[in-house]
Amino acid sequence: MSDRYDPHAIERHWQARWEADRLYSVTEDESREKWYALTMFPYPSGDLHTGHWYAMVPSDVAARYRRMRGYNVLFPMGFDAFGLPAENAAIRRGVDPAEWTAANVERMRGQLRLMGAGFDWEREVVTSDPLYYKWTQWWFLQLYRHGLAYRGEAAVNWCPGCQTVLANEQVVDGRCERSDDVVERRFLTQWFFRITAYAEELLRFEGVEWPERVKTMQTNWIGRSEGATLAFPVDVPDVEEPLRVFTTRPDTVYGATFMVMAPEHPLARRVTTPAQHDLVEEYQQAAARATEIERLSTEREKTGVFTGAYAVNPFNGRRIPIWVADYVLVTYGTGAIMAVPAHDQRDFEFARKYGMEIIPVFDHPDVDTSRPLEQAFPRGVRMINSGPFDGVPDDEAFAQVVAFARANRIGEPTVTFRLRDWLISRQRYWGAPIPIIHCAEHGIVPVPDADLPVLLPEHVRFEPTGQSPLTQIEEWVNAPCPIDGRPARRETDTMDTFMCSSWYQMRYVDPHNPERPFSQEKARYWLPVDQYTGGAEHSVMHLLYTRFFWKAARDMGLVDGDEPMKRLYNQGVILGPDGNRMSKSRGNVVAPDEQVERYGSDAFRCQLMFVGPWDQGGPYNPTGMAGIVRWLNRVWSLATDEPDLTDVPAAAETRALRRATHKTIAQVTADMESFSFNTLISRLMEHASAMQRAREAGPVDAAAWDEAVTTMLLLTAPLAPHIAEELWERRGREYSVHTATWPTFDAELARDQEVEIVVQVNGKVRDRLVLPADVGEAEAREAALASERVREWLDGREPRRVVYIPGRLVNVVM
Repeated sequence: MSDRYDPHAIERHWQARWEADRLYSVTEDESREKWYALTMFPYPSGDLHTGHWYAMVPSDVAARYRRMRGYNVLFPMGFDAFGLPAENAAIRRGVDPAEWTAANVERMRGQLRLMGAGFDWEREVVTSDPLYYKWTQWWFLQLYRHGLAYRGEAAVNWCPGCQTVLANEQVVDGRCERSDDVVERRFLTQWFFRITAYAEELLRFEGVEWPERVKTMQTNWIGRSEGATLAFPVDVPDVEEPLRVFTTRPDTVYGATFMVMAPEHPLARRVTTPAQHDLVEEYQQAAARATEIERLSTEREKTGVFTGAYAVNPFNGRRIPIWVADYVLVTYGTGAIMAVPAHDQRDFEFARKYGMEIIPVFDHPDVDTSRPLEQAFPRGVRMINSGPFDGVPDDEAFAQVVAFARANRIGEPTVTFRLRDWLISRQRYWGAPIPIIHCAEHGIVPVPDADLPVLLPEHVRFEPTGQSPLTQIEEWVNAPCPIDGRPARRETDTMDTFMCSSWYQMRYVDPHNPERPFSQEKARYWLPVDQYTGGAEHSVMHLLYTRFFWKAARDMGLVDGDEPMKRLYNQGVILGPDGNRMSKSRGNVVAPDEQVERYGSDAFRCQLMFVGPWDQGGPYNPTGMAGIVRWLNRVWSLATDEPDLTDVPAAAETRALRRATHKTIAQVTADMESFSFNTLISRLMEHASAMQRAREAGPVDAAAWDEAVTTMLLLTAPLAPHIAEELWERRGREYSVHTATWPTFDAELARDQEVEIVVQVNGKVRDRLVLPADVGEAEAREAALASERVREWLDGREPRRVVYIPGRLVNVVM
């Protein structure tokens, strides 16, 4: 290679060398402390975009840093390859999903290698590979055998034109993206995972370092509520079962003036009178076309229909009307509520609209309860209009009412969760088949482990009917019952792709094991993940599902510990140059391949990290690349063009250079630990400037210069791995810089000898003084009062007091 810095030639050379040498391949080593670094694997859409680079490059930097700190680092990569886009491509373009996916994986694999990341490619997993989804199916069967997988009814998006269930992604503005029909909500039999069995434990985050916003989002999503379930008898012939409601305010039960059921509630049709039948049915059909978000909107006018039926309040025997309204969801609580309009604003608005009674059951110093209310008030001082509970203080009301309900067998204390069981059924082709056979004699029969994987049929035909091709392939659907061999049928649903990504971190530790999903010996060495990185948009799906999956696996005795990832860091969103999300329609997309072709991978990596705080993101503007390129060229020059060296250096200049070097080590190490990549690069630029000043000042101490150059390359290596490796070799160091030891600093050498002290008079800056770093209060005060500028403002007067903030400021108060 030439002496000129040629990033493209250097990067090609070292990428090939690292791969040939298997530099980043790793095995278990009990003599070394492990570090499992993992970044969320991509969906193979066809091209890596800038967002991929923004997520993965800093993750690679952090993994390289840990390797240089002596850890045995596992940093794998793979592809989350099942999913709807491949199936849509098959329909639109007439291509096979497997072929489309394989081509995209190959292209993206090459683009990932351009990144120069230290991935252990020998551990790659592709979730659509039968060697992987065999074990996804095995996990399904374990969950089924442990009572955590079951079939049940669920509300789904139903397209009447296509006669099929749609994923949420296939619903656009309430219509089917394929047929443009209005999408309905229907109840169908589906497969679920019982994630609610772990709801309470999922609220605990002991022993993990996760962002507070992620923990808050999961906590809110799980939505733990304490209250009571009350049973209201239904005054309808032939309906013996009561209408059960969950309420967080059982202490307001005497103020319940009507009941509301979700339109989908199973009792809705049974209690509706013939006179109200048509109105209720019409309302149910309209509600089926609304999304949950629309139904819960506080801005949306509340609507409902009277069923003609009445329930009986078990506390006072009062008959109260039963309504159907879409602001109540069948998926929350029991799907029915007791409406207390005096103390709930939604109920208040509904009652006012339909002319129903409003009875306050608490008094309040600011509310005249003897007059019609203008709005609901949630809490009060003492109970009123509540029979035997009148006068009970607010803070005792809940417990007393629940105790009464329990004693009289009309209710019981209840904890409920907003979290629903995980619906994993998908009525589409490109996913892992659910390993279940339906037998007329034996019902649901698991596929034996020895028969896994249940392979997807190849080269299927996609018709624009919206139905999965699996339902049409008789030779695949028809299968013998595993128990007696009689004719039976396969389950034609496939699994939610989040199933594949809920356990992939486990497979990475032993990706080629044909006998088990992983060896427990290897799992004990590598798991759990030490550092996980990825987008916060996965907070309440992937990250919640993988925690559930881990806890279930723990209870099966397959893994140790309570959490799958010890530390989680989220990156922000990288935006286009105009500050908007990158979009082809906006014309603001920055293509990584073009940036690498023009500037090189090292420059693009560093510019992405220089954008701003990694967890905040920001606009990426290619015009800012000039500063990064100048810095990398300076690094090249400082390492290849040595100054005049001497063994008899000037003491002050040598101290200054060594101080800059050791101070930079301390600062960069701290920035690495906190993922502060933008300030880290600033530190390295400042160090390069300090080296440049030393070179220009005259002969430089040879040892101090070698220390500075060595440090510069070691600190730069995780960020710009190619140029660092090249310069490391050129300086005759042992291969590789990426397995070299991270430098340490001498705190005494790193300490500043002098500090700048700001001097204020009455809070306004009047001077700046350069004083010894260890200056005491008396010396700082004396120097400030001796300042010519300060003396001008004092004008011969004595100050009232002098305030000193060590190492920073002197404030003279007149």
